[in-house]
Amino acid sequence: MRLSAMGDVAMTVPVLRAFANQYPEVKITVVSRPFFKPFFDGIPNLSFFAFDEKVRHKGPLGLFRLFQDLKVLKIDAFADLHNVLRSKIVRTFFALSGKKIASVDKGREEKKSLTRPENKIFKPLTTMFERHTKVFEELGFSVNLANPIFPKKAVLDSEILNLIGNSQQKLIGVAPFAQYNSKVYPQDLMQKVIDILALDQNNTILLFGGGKKEIEILNTMSSGKENVINMAGKIKFQQELQLISNLDVMLSMDSGNAHIAAMLGVKVITLWGATHPYAGFSPFNQPLENALVSDRDLYPKLPTSVYGNKKVDGYEDAMRTIAVDDIVSKI
Repeated sequence: MRLSAMGDVAMTVPVLRAFANQYPEVKITVVSRPFFKPFFDGIPNLSFFAFDEKVRHKGPLGLFRLFQDLKVLKIDAFADLHNVLRSKIVRTFFALSGKKIASVDKGREEKKSLTRPENKIFKPLTTMFERHTKVFEELGFSVNLANPIFPKKAVLDSEILNLIGNSQQKLIGVAPFAQYNSKVYPQDLMQKVIDILALDQNNTILLFGGGKKEIEILNTMSSGKENVINMAGKIKFQQELQLISNLDVMLSMDSGNAHIAAMLGVKVITLWGATHPYAGFSPFNQPLENALVSDRDLYPKLPTSVYGNKKVDGYEDAMRTIAVDDIVSKI
């Protein structure tokens, strides 16, 4: 399996965990970037194969080398959960060698119907999780996601405990960023949400993000409040996963953090701007009422895109229609 962005990878985890528990006799090998290995820790019968995109598996020749590396593992079937050029090439090598293959149908036409400005067909599409189960069904394995199993909360190490203090507090995660601005709740309103949550001394609010600019913004958001802690840049990725597994709730945009929290069995509240949960990217096992969406009466073209990468004039303030009080009361 070849996977890409953090959210995409995180969304495969609940399905693979269900598969591993329902088919204990089947060995799974996940092929992805080394960075994502911690996502799959603790899943039985699953081994991780690191994709070396810079050297060994670079370019068409590298992809053939990847196929040969995987062939040694006596692979019987290849499930392509990403369906992009690189995974298609590797998939073709497996098909030519007589192995069973199946790939995810991304439902591009339905998504166009949902996001086009005119004659929009506004209805929930198949979720990404259901699309992944269909891949395994094609290979002869029906996967049931009805009663999901989640890992136990991780034991927090002393480094994390020193940063967050009393872990008996209610731990509220806030991940206020996303890849595209059209999916980011305005900073002034997010500050209000954090300020209100911080008034309750039983709450510890943990801010998540990465990169220099985001860290600066998070420092501003946490400034002057003892129970608001910026975690960005302070702990390793694996520790971040441990911490997220201990949250009582995660507030996130339509972004990777939402999917990471959901795969760990944490309650997630998501905020949606240019995108919409109907496109099938709502976090795993979360009720629809936990997704707070921008006002479609005022902004009828929403959702304007699947990933939030399209700018629509006049829609810059769509997320201001999500009320601060609604977010706070939902938390």
